[in-house]
Amino acid sequence: MFGIKHFLQDLKDIKNHKPVHGGLEIFKYIGPGLLVTVGFIDPGNWASNIAAGSNYGYILLWMVTLSTVMLIFLQHNVAHLGIVSGLCLSEAATLYTPKPVSRAILTSAVLASISTSIAEVIGAAIALEMLFNIPMRAGAVIVVAVVSYLLYSNSYRKIEKYIIGFVSIIGVSFIYELFMANVDWGQAATGWVTPQIPDGSILIIMSVLGAVVMPHNLFLHSEIIQSRQWNLKDDKVIKKQLDYEFVDTLFSMIVGWAINSAMIILAAATFFKSGISVSELPQAKTLLEPLLGKYSAIIFAVALLFAGFASSITSGMAGGSILAGMFGEPYDIKDNHSKLGVGISLIAALVIILFITDPFKGLIISQMVLSVQLPFTIFLQIYLTSSKKVMGKYSNTLYTKITLLITGLIVTYLNVLLFISFF
Repeated sequence: MFGIKHFLQDLKDIKNHKPVHGGLEIFKYIGPGLLVTVGFIDPGNWASNIAAGSNYGYILLWMVTLSTVMLIFLQHNVAHLGIVSGLCLSEAATLYTPKPVSRAILTSAVLASISTSIAEVIGAAIALEMLFNIPMRAGAVIVVAVVSYLLYSNSYRKIEKYIIGFVSIIGVSFIYELFMANVDWGQAATGWVTPQIPDGSILIIMSVLGAVVMPHNLFLHSEIIQSRQWNLKDDKVIKKQLDYEFVDTLFSMIVGWAINSAMIILAAATFFKSGISVSELPQAKTLLEPLLGKYSAIIFAVALLFAGFASSITSGMAGGSILAGMFGEPYDIKDNHSKLGVGISLIAALVIILFITDPFKGLIISQMVLSVQLPFTIFLQIYLTSSKKVMGKYSNTLYTKITLLITGLIVTYLNVLLFISFF
């Protein structure tokens, strides 16, 4: 809340022609949140959300709301770790937890990053197939090659600009699609705030959760925020970063909530209303054209392409950050451990994709895998951000700790339901 206060004060100072430390200062800190946001408007989300909307209408919108609220708490908290300690989540785990514990959790996080990359690369490859008739496996090779070039040759700040552009294109695309659809906003409003678990929906619910609250994004956010290399010895600087970070995170997560909601609403207003259950993304494109017009299918594919490329970049970065942190190092694409982490995330995903026979099902399962790993990352984060040794006077308050623990327990409970559903 303090970040909003500072932001409004900066606007007032500009109006009164007062200096604001070189301009509207908050815009120096916008970026990390948007990089994280693109991770939960990725192709895995598209698959999960379209499956949710086409099979259950507006009923599962509550899961996007719940997931986003949990995400705001988690991302805000892990960003504090980066700002206060100067360490990313992976580095802090290596430094402050027993080696067997940190290695086990971080190894599972690397696997989660690979699972994320599978979804991102598949999505972009499907989009290339939709637009240019490029076979999916060949498209996957192209995507990995382009993303690898972008990651191995660009700085954070350049990549942030790409991501902001990609997010804008995706958002505008879905606004256009929604204007064309006949949406029942009353049912949508009810769906956002009324938890329901229809029979047979737990797999999709867990895939929506895993697609929104993603383990690799928790590692990535702490890495990006600490990479700004602020003066951690100056208490005023720390407090200012904490304030502005909240605005960045809140704004970015709301953007993600709106886009994810738009996906489910679009699927509910078109496919569910017509009694169509979508089982693959190309099918969604084909079906949109007669329902919404000839341009809607192209816009859908273009947005999916940008979502795939943008989220592949962030999943690769997360893989590099996690592996580098296992060796007590920050992410640096010039460093061998970071390079290796990026390569493992993308190349391992590509190899797995070459053997996948059902891309849509692969997308859904990849998101479910993320939800299974998520509790381990959440409880690791709670331990570190509650530690006086790690965070000093900025360690979690009792209220924050309870909120985070409730979040972790909800995620764990949903995982138990998923496990039970297989029997």
